[in-house]
Amino acid sequence: MSQVFIVGGAGKIGRRLSQQLSMHGYEVLALYRNPEQTEELKSLGAAPVPGSLLELDVDALATLMAGSDVVVFCAGAGGKGGPQMTNAIDGQGLELAVAAARKAGIPRFLLVSAFPESFRGKEVSETFENYMVVKKLADVHLAESDLDWVILRPGTLLDTTGTGKVRTGLAIPYGEVSRDDVAATLLEIIERPTVSRVIIELTQGDTPVGESVQRLARP
Repeated sequence: MSQVFIVGGAGKIGRRLSQQLSMHGYEVLALYRNPEQTEELKSLGAAPVPGSLLELDVDALATLMAGSDVVVFCAGAGGKGGPQMTNAIDGQGLELAVAAARKAGIPRFLLVSAFPESFRGKEVSETFENYMVVKKLADVHLAESDLDWVILRPGTLLDTTGTGKVRTGLAIPYGEVSRDDVAATLLEIIERPTVSRVIIELTQGDTPVGESVQRLARP
């Protein structure tokens, strides 16, 4: 059984991923901040791990991660708390998690990022513009590391039921995608170690998730 450590385990994608991983026989550790979410995480099959990216240091987070085979970073400020919170969670939090994974000896690291064309052509706030800048810099930080990384850039996220069919690629047209299908795509990436050191864009599509991800595997 493989062990997966989810940073942002109580988020909308983190919860869905916890459930899907548990159903496939993975041991799931879900990092979360709010004690009220403990029982929900347990019901999804995850082992709740209390902790905050705003308070943990590298050594402490590495200790929590110890023994895991994969780290999945899907934490995000979600626009709450303005640019400072985005910088702290989506930016510095990612850097902290990368350093902790390296210290814990966990080579494989998956990051849920943002589609670069998100809301282009529309009037957006300075907070959102900052969010996109921070997300890109987080991508750069991970891509320049020596980890076995994968960066997943989903389009506009929906809470609709997943279809199990997506479109993935190095560069694809902008679109929407269910959070269910984002979690399913992360699961397929975890199960395919030959999908490595690649940035994947993701939207809804016509290809079964497993088949779509397999096309991105290295020979």
